[in-house]
Amino acid sequence: MKQEGMQPNNVTLVLLLKACASLAALEQGKQIHSEIIKRGFQSDVVVGNTLVDMYAKCGCTEDARELFDNTSERDVVSWNAMIAGYAQNGLGKDALALYEQMKQEGMQPNNVTVVFLLKACTSLAALEKGKQLHSEIIKRGFESDVVVGSTLVNMYAKCGCTEDARELFDNMSERDVVSWTGMIAGYAQNGLGKEALALFEQMQREGTKPNEVTYTSVLSACAHSGLVDQGRYFFDSMCKNHGVTPTKEHYACMVDLLGRAGCLADAELFINKMPIQPNSVVWMTLLGAARNHGHAEIGRRAFDRVVKLETKNAAPYALLSNIYAAAGKKDELAKIRNQMKEAGVKRIPGCSWIEVDNQLHAFVVGDATHPQSKEIQAELDRLVGLMKMEGYKPNLSFVLDDVEDEEKENAFCGHSEKQAIAFGLINTSFGTPIRIKKNLRVCGDCHNATKIISKIVGRDISVMDANRYHHFKDGFCSCGDYW
Repeated sequence: MKQEGMQPNNVTLVLLLKACASLAALEQGKQIHSEIIKRGFQSDVVVGNTLVDMYAKCGCTEDARELFDNTSERDVVSWNAMIAGYAQNGLGKDALALYEQMKQEGMQPNNVTVVFLLKACTSLAALEKGKQLHSEIIKRGFESDVVVGSTLVNMYAKCGCTEDARELFDNMSERDVVSWTGMIAGYAQNGLGKEALALFEQMQREGTKPNEVTYTSVLSACAHSGLVDQGRYFFDSMCKNHGVTPTKEHYACMVDLLGRAGCLADAELFINKMPIQPNSVVWMTLLGAARNHGHAEIGRRAFDRVVKLETKNAAPYALLSNIYAAAGKKDELAKIRNQMKEAGVKRIPGCSWIEVDNQLHAFVVGDATHPQSKEIQAELDRLVGLMKMEGYKPNLSFVLDDVEDEEKENAFCGHSEKQAIAFGLINTSFGTPIRIKKNLRVCGDCHNATKIISKIVGRDISVMDANRYHHFKDGFCSCGDYW
């Protein structure tokens, strides 16, 4: 177009920005931004909104926010673009804060706004905020919108409230494949595999055709519930009966299914026979299974594949280190630590969130900067004493540092989910459920400790980690220790 001397207008530039956003082509987006300034289109509200969206979808939320704040004229699309940018980049707290500012400035939300706010609540497991949004949705008449309804179902399910999610789902006047898939995925993440499969059968009876995302949820449900034969059946029938070509996500689910069941050799063979090139997620899934079952050899092979594909990811180093630490292989453990240092890879700190009185509180492993840190530590000391009376013994293999056992026990008290649980106990009344979101997979010791704590304090404790939901009650976990 430029070669033929045709000059772009504001519509041209908007569409080019959308192309850049869809490709996450940041450098080309910046060039279009320069063109916009050069041609004086930056004051156009549609161009400004699309610029914010482009930077956000390229992961540059700070640049997007600077543009947003400097926009002279903002409409609901402007606010939606920034809220969506935060929600899609894992910055749910910022999305919710911006919504408060949006209300203060008198801008009314639309159905798109609430969809992204619900997604922000889901990412934070901020159930109370989600319930408030639900009330707002009813007040504004958005509940009949199928996308809003589906997102509401997903929010409740992903926050561990599967009964509330199912009630909403059953009362939807219109359901599409996204609605069905969201409810199936919710059951899967909460370890309710049989319920997920029953709903999948109902979905087909009522004439809704499953898509590839539906099958990912079905296979995930089988993996989290140990339904190996059913998982194999659905994987085989997916292509034969419904014309769905397996993707890397489906293959990863099958590796997870076999790995969780302890069939590590079968899982590795399955990967080696894949007709498409396995990605890092597939190999990380096998590495996670090797960690669960203490299989150092397969773990090492999976690790080698992952680090070739993701050179700066700390997770594979942590998993292999855990395997060696649990097996007492100090020499191998030292080697993997040195390899991690040489590669310049830094560990991702464990972080947990808990919502109390409409406020989100974050805890980072080993951090003592919270205003109530002394009270939290005192509560943890009290709990540890009671737990030991119940026969609790810390699994010190999860602490990688070469320190004395007493120091290792102290390190465990600093794990972020334990801090969040203690905070919740001292700041909520007896009988109130404790709900926590964690950025990483819950470690074995914290899982065991939380089971005992739920029995001691007589509370329901829910932990949503990177993989699934765990519901602890009376000394048991909903996952049946199959995780």
